[in-house]
Amino acid sequence: MNIKPIKSETDYEAALERVAELMDAKANTPEGDELDVLTTLIEAYESKHFPINTPDPIEAILFRMDQNGLKDKDLIPFIGQSGRVSEVLNYSRKLTLPMIRRLHSGLNIPTESLIQEYELKPE
Repeated sequence: MNIKPIKSETDYEAALERVAELMDAKANTPEGDELDVLTTLIEAYESKHFPINTPDPIEAILFRMDQNGLKDKDLIPFIGQSGRVSEVLNYSRKLTLPMIRRLHSGLNIPTESLIQEYELKPE
């Protein structure tokens, strides 16, 4: 096992190739241990060089609506009257904590997405 830090794109590609070779390695073997270490190094490199930003709350809501075939009116139980739903979806009103709780429990939208800061549109 010749493991070293991933410092470049070349190192990254080599680590990915080695992981592909080790994919069938059994746990608690030298190959399985090498696979574990390499995947940890790859994850660290990817999180630093290819970060995935959390969507803003409205994008998360719109995505879930699209996934579930929901219309604006379907959000009334979670956000409130239709005017309030429209204000939230148009970035004119911020989500409140009770709205966030209802959206999380009712539509399974991750709270990490719903609590992100976002800017309202200027009036």
